[in-house]
Amino acid sequence: MVSSIDRVTTQTNNSLTTNSGRQPIIAAIDIGTNSIHMVIVKIEPALPAFSVIAKEKDTVRLGERDPKTGELTPEAIERSLSALKRCKDLADSLNVKEIIAVATSATREARNGQKFLNQIESELGITVNLISGQEEARRIYLGVLSGMDFGEQPQIIIDIGGGSTELILADIHEPRFLSSTKVGAVRLAREFVTTDPISKEELYYLRAYVRGMLERPVDEIWQNLQLNEVPSLIGTSGTIQTLATIHAIEKYGAAPNPIGGYQVSREELEKIVQKLAAMTCKERLEVSGIADKRAEIIVPGAIILLEVMTMLNLDSITICEQALREGIIVDWMLTRGLIESRLRYQNEVRKRNVLKIAQKYRVDLDYSERVADFAISLFEQTKGNLHDWGSQEQELLWAAAILHNCGVYISHSAHHKHSYYLIRNAEMLGFTELELELIANLARYHRKSKPKKKHDHYQKLPNKKYQLMVRQLSAILRLAVALDRRKKGAIASFNCHYDKDKKEFHFHLFPKDIGDDCALELWSLNFKKDVFEEEYDVKVIATVVVK
Repeated sequence: MVSSIDRVTTQTNNSLTTNSGRQPIIAAIDIGTNSIHMVIVKIEPALPAFSVIAKEKDTVRLGERDPKTGELTPEAIERSLSALKRCKDLADSLNVKEIIAVATSATREARNGQKFLNQIESELGITVNLISGQEEARRIYLGVLSGMDFGEQPQIIIDIGGGSTELILADIHEPRFLSSTKVGAVRLAREFVTTDPISKEELYYLRAYVRGMLERPVDEIWQNLQLNEVPSLIGTSGTIQTLATIHAIEKYGAAPNPIGGYQVSREELEKIVQKLAAMTCKERLEVSGIADKRAEIIVPGAIILLEVMTMLNLDSITICEQALREGIIVDWMLTRGLIESRLRYQNEVRKRNVLKIAQKYRVDLDYSERVADFAISLFEQTKGNLHDWGSQEQELLWAAAILHNCGVYISHSAHHKHSYYLIRNAEMLGFTELELELIANLARYHRKSKPKKKHDHYQKLPNKKYQLMVRQLSAILRLAVALDRRKKGAIASFNCHYDKDKKEFHFHLFPKDIGDDCALELWSLNFKKDVFEEEYDVKVIATVVVK
């Protein structure tokens, strides 16, 4: 294995369920358009690696939305909640330490998607992170990298889901291009297939539509390939594994188990798809290798694969069983510093993407980094006394501090509101949709009005915990901004002291230059302190320690 993560191996030893905290057991759940998948793994930090203990899958058809309202239907929600309850019961029985759950395109696009996630948390106690299409693609890359040898050549990864298809160009070091396009097996079956078997006209139209939708990401892949580079194609997802299984059964009488590493040519796939397209759904149910609920969507899914292979001039595909779920696990390990070596670069993906957005909107990085340093110092000096937020919230505060002024790129007037918009709509890899919302809110409230119930973006935060976080951390950010009022680093450092009995919070400011009384910074701090005082119920007293 070239990757720094060992190839995943499936374990069935029941003793794994009672190991110590040194090898934590965690679960990853992927709430997709077609299915809900869960993988339970034992983390082995010393290697570093993870071993699969159990897997769970349920086809829930969450993407079958109400055609009039675009909302998830009550029936789809009920199926999903039942599947998630089974996942949680299994996780509890195996002493899972933490469940990491993400939702993808069906929930992203539904008007009641957030309400559905709130219902999962209230009824099952599972917090689900909504992730963007590009973030989904990045984690798919991490999952594939955990189970495949990339060697020295670039790889194109395709994941065909129910609602979207992810196309990725990557190598052992990094993903060069990530995309998520709204063509998926369930979506296409629902919107374009009305005949059974599918008519020649619908098949022709379907192929043309898929080609049109995939034209942009395919062009981007071509542009990101170097001269003389010959990429290979790696396929993951149920659709692709089903096609490989059908091929193996027809050719060899049985499919390999595991099927990872199995190869199929484009020519052979064309023959399989032609045969499947000529069948009725009932006839496809009789084909060995096709599960009951896969029969009605296998043809649209297969068309996506064939069109991608044709457009990219790829003659064969190699199957990978690792995908988004394993990528969630790898990302969890990365954020906790359990993986280094070749994937160290990926560990800094959040920081790099924040700085990338800052550069895009011409943020003064010297100034923003000083504000961020002040914000983190104040966060750390108040922790345990005024708040109990942890490292994850600290990272969001840092990101908001770096980007708090990015709205000036649009206009200085009301730039805090522009900052909210730019951050919220930025493609910042490594962050969930909720984390982007929190960062945007923190930046929004670094000046002017404090958070209010009438503000939609604040009011729509999932629960009061996140509203409290925004109030408290944005109050810290306000003071950090005030400490560099002249934007020249006049304050070298500061010490804080909290007098609990008097409810006084003392700032001792140390100037960078001898003789500088930092009068403007002191004035700015006193001008902006009222929100901090109100939120933390303290009186702020600031003094400059003149050298």
